[in-house]
This record gives sequence, structure tokens and C-alpha cells, in this order.
Amino acid sequence: MTGQSDTDPRASRAGVANIANLLTGLRIVLVPVFLAALFAGDGHETRWRIAAFVVFAAAVITDRFDGEIARSFDMVTEFGKLADPIADKALIGAALIGLSMLGDLPWWITVVILARELAVTLLRFAVIRRGVIPASRGGKLKTLVQAVAIGLFVLPLHAWPSPWLTTAWVFMWAAVVLTVLTGIDYAVSAFRRP
Repeated sequence: MTGQSDTDPRASRAGVANIANLLTGLRIVLVPVFLAALFAGDGHETRWRIAAFVVFAAAVITDRFDGEIARSFDMVTEFGKLADPIADKALIGAALIGLSMLGDLPWWITVVILARELAVTLLRFAVIRRGVIPASRGGKLKTLVQAVAIGLFVLPLHAWPSPWLTTAWVFMWAAVVLTVLTGIDYAVSAFRRP
């Protein structure tokens, strides 16, 4: 980036090749690695599901650190603001679609979550000239609960005692409710902006 952004006062003079953007790029690269592990064997082999969980968890952790690093060290770039949500959607979308294809998660949950993510992404692009709408606390909570819920479903719960599956479903229902509520909140915020 060559100068200060008109739309985001946090945007810096940091170059695109910084550690925050490298972590975002790593998350994008981990998506096909995650899918390969998820679908390895018959898609339900314990060791491969644990490997898929480890890759998914590593990718989720990069999401936490890339944003913190970018803000803390003045590395926010236009590229990062665009690539970060794309990386997030790719990871979450791949996981949801993969789990639904394997029969571990009902398709309606995947459709509800992905429809909300697509709608919010389109709204972001529609209002980007007026500035970025920062993630709300509810949006951050939604992201965390989605990640935990999906991570639990990636684990080989079919081989574990029933309390684990019940816990996974509690988190998934919470993720669906938060997904819908934060989607509505984001839409209201986007349309209220001047």
C-alpha cells in the first residue's frame, strides 16, 4: 500500500508482504489441506478426522493472530481487509460443506450459515466506500462459537461417548442462532450508515 486509506484510519503504510497478511495467506493454503484430511479414507477414519481437526484449529488460530498483529503493529492493509474475510469464509464454508457431504451435518445448517456469510460479504462490498463496518462483539462471538461447533463436528464424535455429540449440537445451535442474529444486526448497521 502506498499511502493512508481514506476509508480506514487504521490503514497504514505497511507493505502487503507483512506477517499479518502471511498468516491470512497461510489460512487460505490450509483450506485444501484440511479438506484432504477430512475426506481421507472414507471420511470417517478417526486418525484422519483428528488430523483434519488439528489443521482446522491451526487455521482458526491464524485468524485470531493475524488481526491482532495487524492492529497492534500498524500493519492493516487494503489487501488484508479484503483477504481476511475471504480466508475466513473459505475455511468455514469448506468445513460446513465437507461435513454436510459426509452426512455429519444437516444441509440446512450449512445453507443458513453460508447464506448469512454471503449476504454480509455482499453488504461489506456495497458499503466499503463509506468505510468498513467493524466487527461487533456479537460478530466476534459468532465467529468463535462457529469455530468451536465446527471443530467439534470435525472430531470423530461417532467413536466417542454421547456427551461429546450433545456438546457439539449445543454449540452448533448457538452458532446458528448467533449467525442469524448478527446477520440481521450487520444489515441494520449497514443501512443506517450515511
